[in-house]
Amino acid sequence: MTDAQRILVVGGTSGIGREIASRYAGEGWAVTLSGRDADRAGEVAAEVGGGATGIAVDLSRPDDLPAVLADVGPLDHLVLAAITRDANTVREYDVAAATYLVTMKLVGYTATVHALRDRLSTAGSIVLFGGLAKERPYPGSTTVSTVNGGVSGMVRTLAVQLAPLRVNALHPGIVGDSPFWAGKDAATTAVRERTPTGRNVAMADIVDAVDFLIRNRSVNGVDLFVDGGWLLQ
Repeated sequence: MTDAQRILVVGGTSGIGREIASRYAGEGWAVTLSGRDADRAGEVAAEVGGGATGIAVDLSRPDDLPAVLADVGPLDHLVLAAITRDANTVREYDVAAATYLVTMKLVGYTATVHALRDRLSTAGSIVLFGGLAKERPYPGSTTVSTVNGGVSGMVRTLAVQLAPLRVNALHPGIVGDSPFWAGKDAATTAVRERTPTGRNVAMADIVDAVDFLIRNRSVNGVDLFVDGGWLLQ
């Protein structure tokens, strides 16, 4: 792997995605990051620095992805970090919200890979973001648990179909210093007290895990849980 790697971070305008983009821009990689809004993506790219570029990508509109990604590439690595949060139950099932999440994460992720498949280096990698709700559902996680289970299936079929390009998934625990969880002390404290490491997962831990999946040439088709051992409790 050379130093001048090229990477696209989908969902790179905030939170963990932004931290991933910043990491590689700081290492001199050619970074493209995306968000739903073109102006916002451009602003964040300028803040990230290192010559990063920003583009608008809306995963909930998969039919548009070939056109919006037409000018991207070639690429060595693709990180699909875009997520949306959804509270949905079987008793009070919001079909529109469920359809949006399934389209964005399962169809949108796959359609992005489809659009970029001929521009991805066979020596490179894809990292998909899932989540631990697939292992430990909670009230309101009906769609989230289902979709994150689908990410695991996606990893396996893509790893087979795109070989030797590597495809892996990262499933974070509660990331205590992320924009969503920062300040929610009651929730993060309860999780920390049940976590064997005695600490919440940090954004830096997730970025390091992404880097491991990108750089290790023998890790392929895996679901990597980054939760401090929380699932053991």
